[in-house]
Amino acid sequence: MLNLQVETPDRWLNQVDEDLDQVLLDHAHCELSAARTALNLMVAYVLYEPLTVEMTRIINEELDHFHQVLEQLNRLDIDFKRQQPGHYGKRLNALVRSEEPMRGGDRLLVAALIEARSCERFCLLRDHVRDPELADFYGSLFESEAGHYATYVQLAKDFMPSDIVDQRLDELASEEAQIILEGYSRARMHS
Repeated sequence: MLNLQVETPDRWLNQVDEDLDQVLLDHAHCELSAARTALNLMVAYVLYEPLTVEMTRIINEELDHFHQVLEQLNRLDIDFKRQQPGHYGKRLNALVRSEEPMRGGDRLLVAALIEARSCERFCLLRDHVRDPELADFYGSLFESEAGHYATYVQLAKDFMPSDIVDQRLDELASEEAQIILEGYSRARMHS
């Protein structure tokens, strides 16, 4: 699905069952991080108007999702607080090359893969959690995240030729798969 090379291991759903509060809390932080990523891309490539238009849209959607997650946290009586992040995003971003235009393309493709994994995880949560309102909430996020994935991949093709983007996306997806298979000891959205 969405160029992911491995499905989420059952280990993650076990983490969800053991500590759903931490996954929900991390989800709120992930939405803020996604908005920050889009803002950073907009600032870095502000002269490229199609990117700035799309990043503005994504920023608004991610902040809206953040507030929706906060509503779920409040409904479930979970306090929003700081949390030690997992290593998923940091490890993916370490793969970004330093020279332009590859850097811009890689940044967009890493963002695309994070959105793709979120999309998959939201489907799993929709089908797995017992709380019907929370399940509906996760089901409602799928289309938006899939759209973000497609937007990031399309914008990457403005930085590099399409065949190069496809090849690089496969390379990054392979690395992403390894990160997912290794997992993270704490319950996080991308652990």
